[in-house]
Amino acid sequence: MMIINPQRGEIAAELDGRRYRLCLTLGALAELEAGFEAGDLQTLVKRIASGRLSARDLARIVGAGLRGGGASLTDEEVMAMAVDGGVAGFAEIVARLLTATFAAADAVPAEPRDGAANTT
Repeated sequence: MMIINPQRGEIAAELDGRRYRLCLTLGALAELEAGFEAGDLQTLVKRIASGRLSARDLARIVGAGLRGGGASLTDEEVMAMAVDGGVAGFAEIVARLLTATFAAADAVPAEPRDGAANTT
């Protein structure tokens, strides 16, 4: 049984009839920055938020999320996978993944959890 931790920005999605964990880790976000030729995270977010995503873009985001979740799949393998709802199903996975990633980032406390103050 797969355990999904939404506080880490993880989601579950079914692709080709198999359930996967997806997570946009820091490495996955860096991969997306490079793939979208975005110089920084803010530029990447603006590019994705524009709503102008190609099928390849959807596959790139889902692929990065799969790799961040521990799967060893290429973007080309992701493009060959079937999802309920077709392209709309892929778009829904991307929307849930982005929401989980950035909602989890908003939930990070400003101070360390142990209450230790930074004295430097």
